[in-house]
Amino acid sequence: MKILITGGYGFIGSAVVRHAIQQAGHQVVNIDKMTYAATSHALADVCGHPNYTAVKMDICDSEGIQKVFAEYKPDAVMHLAAESHVDRSIDGPAAFMQTNVMGTFVMLEAARSYFATLAGDKKSRFRFHHISTDEVFGSLPDDGTCFNEHTAYDPRSPYSATKAASDHLARAWMHTYGLPLIVSNTTNNYGPWQFPEKLIPLMIINAIEEQPLPVYGNGSNIRDWLYVEDHAQALLMVLTRGVPGQTYCIGARQPRSNSEVVKTICAMVDQIMPSPKGARDRLITYVADRPGHDQRYEIDPTGVETALGWSAAHDFEQGLARTIAWYVANRSWWQGIRNQSYAGQRLGAKS
Repeated sequence: MKILITGGYGFIGSAVVRHAIQQAGHQVVNIDKMTYAATSHALADVCGHPNYTAVKMDICDSEGIQKVFAEYKPDAVMHLAAESHVDRSIDGPAAFMQTNVMGTFVMLEAARSYFATLAGDKKSRFRFHHISTDEVFGSLPDDGTCFNEHTAYDPRSPYSATKAASDHLARAWMHTYGLPLIVSNTTNNYGPWQFPEKLIPLMIINAIEEQPLPVYGNGSNIRDWLYVEDHAQALLMVLTRGVPGQTYCIGARQPRSNSEVVKTICAMVDQIMPSPKGARDRLITYVADRPGHDQRYEIDPTGVETALGWSAAHDFEQGLARTIAWYVANRSWWQGIRNQSYAGQRLGAKS
């Protein structure tokens, strides 16, 4: 299968590209604008592979995107390209409107025009997989309930509102134009190659360097944590086995509070590289909460587990240990971008 993937140099996108080529044997055409959070190093293992093609392009470039469809004639689309950092969306929502809303519109229109040219098996097999987030559902109460495929939308930040808008656009293009479309929503991802503005890599790097570990509010905000390689596997299964018109909620059943996450990171880094100054949890500081900080996210993945036979292979501690080991072994990557102008000490909740 030839898959057109947007945002393939991003954190989740690069994991999908690697999995699609190395494990599943697909051909991949990767469209990426190469913004601040993109990294070519994440695809070093496949950049010379005969099944891999990279196209540097903004998904808002309507003419360019249509040319890509015409030239490469994909069998499916996996649309991951998005601005995703909540703090950045609070400080500058315009970029989120442009990429997440207008970019999705451009992709849907190009796919619709291309789909109209297809016939026979090529047409019946075509899929547009729109990858989204659980943040579109808002914040859960502390009563044990979880998000699922039937949860109503209630976005609370500029980021989640633009992702919700893109989800609605995608479903509208299916119902109005017959585009065979699948939506998946996932919870927080973590793992290798995650840009150091997000919670887990920021805390790992600061713990390694024995820098302050700033935690929003009282640290009680809860997220369900999914190892990125498990998510990549799930996304390919949704694409190849999912039913157009359906939604698939992908989660790991691994909820942790932010305080728990940071304390676990401290303990694991202490074990790898003990400090003469003492345990690293001494570095934790609680800072002013960010505006509109959702209290709790958690997905019930029963639907995807039942429909596709998928479940997360890594529990949180196992995946976190692998992630920490990767950041310890790959200092040259994150040190190279450590001093860039990103929202350094402001904690992101999404991957």
